[in-house]
Amino acid sequence: MDGIAPHGGQLVNRIATPAERAEFLALSEKLPRVKLDERATSDLIAIAIGGFSPLKGFMEQEDYEKVVDDMRLTNGLPWSIPVTLPVEEEIADSLKEGSWIRLDDSEGKFIGVLELTQKYRYNKAHEAINVYRTDDINHPGVKVLYEQGSIYLAGPVWLLERYPHPSFPKYQIDPVESRKLFQEKGWKTIVGFQTRNPIHRAHEYIQKCALEIVDGLFLHPLVGVTKSDDVPADVRMRCYEIMMDKYFPQDRVILAINPCSMRYAGPREAIFHAIVRKNYGCTHFIVGRDHAGVGDYYGTYDGQKIFAEFEPQELGIVPMMFEHAFYCKRTQQMATTKTSPSTKEERIHLSGTKVREMLRRGELPPPEFSRPEVAAELANAMMHLKE
Repeated sequence: MDGIAPHGGQLVNRIATPAERAEFLALSEKLPRVKLDERATSDLIAIAIGGFSPLKGFMEQEDYEKVVDDMRLTNGLPWSIPVTLPVEEEIADSLKEGSWIRLDDSEGKFIGVLELTQKYRYNKAHEAINVYRTDDINHPGVKVLYEQGSIYLAGPVWLLERYPHPSFPKYQIDPVESRKLFQEKGWKTIVGFQTRNPIHRAHEYIQKCALEIVDGLFLHPLVGVTKSDDVPADVRMRCYEIMMDKYFPQDRVILAINPCSMRYAGPREAIFHAIVRKNYGCTHFIVGRDHAGVGDYYGTYDGQKIFAEFEPQELGIVPMMFEHAFYCKRTQQMATTKTSPSTKEERIHLSGTKVREMLRRGELPPPEFSRPEVAAELANAMMHLKE
């Protein structure tokens, strides 16, 4: 395979072949069923398409505990977030290790199969403290953890079929396709950008700084489950479409969706996001201020500092660290403290919370914060959300 090697050396494919699919469908009414929530569904898809390579299924206990305690799989490979399938105890009791399990989505549609190799109990508080650095139930990741079932099911999975994304089919570019695209474009170095927020001028600035150094930019907004107060994925994607149309060199940028769900695990999720983009074929990954953070649970640059805990060659993707960007009134351009001579009073930067408050009041963020077309799109969307 040309380009950067996937994590672990080989891109995983757990999408059933036509023969396997026919076999699974024939068994479908006889198999015990487990209904997946949205996050488990997005994890199943990510495993199947190779986004979570080298994982071939939901983690067994030994791998799970090693990841929670040491940020590594049992084979020593860096891995920072447990990928698990939680169920309630009564469901686990009805399932036998060594059996095949039918996996249904939240609407009851048959979407995959699990070969149940193991079921095990786990310590929620221990996972919370290690992965999220807090056991505060107000943390959205911890809340999900504490509300989910107390038993994990483990084993290899198969996705029955890779359906087009219901909302963004033209932006569904899986790792096999993204790697092929990079190769066709002749890109040797590609920087990945992760976001769950609408694009603003600070994002644009660091993306374009990175683009000065590498051949191509892979804009990869996350469209899985996010917090209820995050801006909806369809709105964020429209904002990116505007930016692609008006403000980016289209021959050097690819916009694609990341089907994963947010954990809000801060530093650990920064590592996780980098590994996932490596699997998509990125050689570099942008790590900005408070990456994957929420509230005040993490230090401003903890998401960058955690990369020092690994040898560069074992992660196999280059983190590009950026400071918090703002609009500098003195130089009349975007900058960071590294490049701007301005005082604090001469800097314009707004938090996502403040921007959401402005939009709810029908006010547009200033052009120093957001491109006017993007601000108008956000304001229009927020007004409709209020109705």
